Amino acid sequence: MSSDPAPILRFAPSPNGHLHVGHAFSALFNARLARRLGGRLLLRIEDIDPQRTRPEFVDAIFDDLRWLGLSWEEPVRRQSDHFSDYERALERFGEAGLVYPCFCTRAQIAAAVAARHDWPRDPDGAPLYPGTCKRLSEQERARRLDSGLHAALRLDMSAALALAQDRIGWCEYGEGEQPRDVTAEPALWGDVVLARKDVPTSYHLSVVVDDALQGVSDVARGMDLFSATSLHRLLQNLLDLPAPRYRHHRLLADPQGRKLAKSEGSPALRDLRAQGVSAARLRADLGFAEPD
Repeated sequence: MSSDPAPILRFAPSPNGHLHVGHAFSALFNARLARRLGGRLLLRIEDIDPQRTRPEFVDAIFDDLRWLGLSWEEPVRRQSDHFSDYERALERFGEAGLVYPCFCTRAQIAAAVAARHDWPRDPDGAPLYPGTCKRLSEQERARRLDSGLHAALRLDMSAALALAQDRIGWCEYGEGEQPRDVTAEPALWGDVVLARKDVPTSYHLSVVVDDALQGVSDVARGMDLFSATSLHRLLQNLLDLPAPRYRHHRLLADPQGRKLAKSEGSPALRDLRAQGVSAARLRADLGFAEPD
């Protein structure tokens, strides 16, 4: 009998809106995979954004997932309760000289690269940071901080890559059972923000720390986060954290071919419920007719 611990998976929504069908697919995908692997399913609330998080959205997440017939382990980890975990990771990066304060606004960054139509962009489509604050002297950085200016913390990508192992990658399963090796390309993200001006972390940092602390062995999420995995593997390498197995699943689209998203006004699960759609019908439509 194998002595390996049971696999751990997680579904980790952000409470900045109501769940839609794309969320349902990902949650059901994780639940089915946990069952097939004989593993455990965790629910994590990724609520680091104080401007967009709403308590009613947290309650709605629980209601929608229960309606789908899903269950998860308690207690549920809420990122807003664990900023100290992310601060410790930032301290390690600081001690290694891998982060620097950035005082630039998005508008200032856009203006700095506006004349360069060929300026490279990160996988999310944002222009790579031009390094404005990276070139500041220590005295000038200290002066700005002492004056009360708020700063984000950016990863010095060139220094990080120099410190990391030569080859970083991950084991990718997609939606199947056969793995393939993927070589990570974290440099595509440039000097990415690891802590925002208003929040002492970022999505990229917190998700890496959380997965390690929760013992997540298999990360199953949408293909829209495939490129982010390159950056996550770099951060895991620098923090000496284990590498999960990754399973990036397909994304659902609307009739116009656009990815289902809160920002696009995709129909919420609660709207479908109000229209009389049953959980059984939705599960069947998404290919998850079998009970959990």
